[in-house]
Amino acid sequence: MSGRWPDQRFLALTGAEHPIVQAPMAGAAGATLCVAAIKGGALGSLPCGMLSPEEVQAQVAEVRAAADGPINLNFFCHTMPAAADDTAWRALLAPYYEEYGVEAGNVGAMRLPFDEAMCAAVEAVRPEVVSFHFGLPAGPLLARVKGMGAIVLGNATTVEEARWLEARGADAIIAQGFEAGGHTGRFLGGDPAEALGLFALLPQVVDAVSVPVIAAGGIADGRGIAAAFALGASGVQIGTAYLACPESAISGSHRAAIATEPTLFTNLLTGGLARGVAGRLVRELGPVRDEAPPYPLAAAALAPIRKAAEARGEYGFGPLWAGQAGPLVRALPAEDLTRTLAAEALAAMARLA
Repeated sequence: MSGRWPDQRFLALTGAEHPIVQAPMAGAAGATLCVAAIKGGALGSLPCGMLSPEEVQAQVAEVRAAADGPINLNFFCHTMPAAADDTAWRALLAPYYEEYGVEAGNVGAMRLPFDEAMCAAVEAVRPEVVSFHFGLPAGPLLARVKGMGAIVLGNATTVEEARWLEARGADAIIAQGFEAGGHTGRFLGGDPAEALGLFALLPQVVDAVSVPVIAAGGIADGRGIAAAFALGASGVQIGTAYLACPESAISGSHRAAIATEPTLFTNLLTGGLARGVAGRLVRELGPVRDEAPPYPLAAAALAPIRKAAEARGEYGFGPLWAGQAGPLVRALPAEDLTRTLAAEALAAMARLA
């Protein structure tokens, strides 16, 4: 079937059967979803930004034992901010500390940037693909990743970012439109209000770089995939559609909200702008607050509230990430969904040929 795709560059680069990347979604995706996506012919991904090096190696071993196909490990490349005064943020959260009987403190995993220890873990497990969010790691670390043969994907939200990534050695660019769920990958600054939708961003990035471009944001069925290819994409990255699969690790309330609730950008959960469904915290405080400390520090003070709420079965204080294509999702097993998406896309492109 791979021979029927009009642009073969992604397939040649990664060795996947279909030009579909199962998006790495920290907290929602893990080895089980990755395995099922690989079995369906996608490039399966493991989100590693909240894992230890040992956990990364263990999850890769689990995937390798269960599926035969390329795997992508995803990492963050943000610069950790200096310790911030979060007095105003804790004051804003004080009523929730009182309601749930908890004290301020960090009881959750922090989102940490790619470092020496993670690089060593990558070298130990040798994935086919490594992707980075918020730029790329420092030159020596990136050289080590490329030196062990991994294909490097970088995430761009602007043409400037795409050119920056290509100039520094990215083998393919993920063009992330503002429709995408989770954290916007913007890393070269600029006003978030200037963010481009995928249909505006994708052809501009395709024209600006020579490497393959992977479209991300608002794609949840074969029509979206076909449209991305028509605009010059060599592959697509799909996240929200996979959240509805039984293999995803999200809560039942999160799963139910994906198809019925609108999404918005908020900085309350981590300090960085990310798209998702509004939970209780966002509804009551508003989606964006200046009191929230910078990414990823806001999560620390919120963590004990989230833990206590989830112990009661309440999920309104943690990420409910989802993109704008939520109403298009289908609750299929991830292997079946992958093959369905590929078949739909090929049929749509055949009709347009």
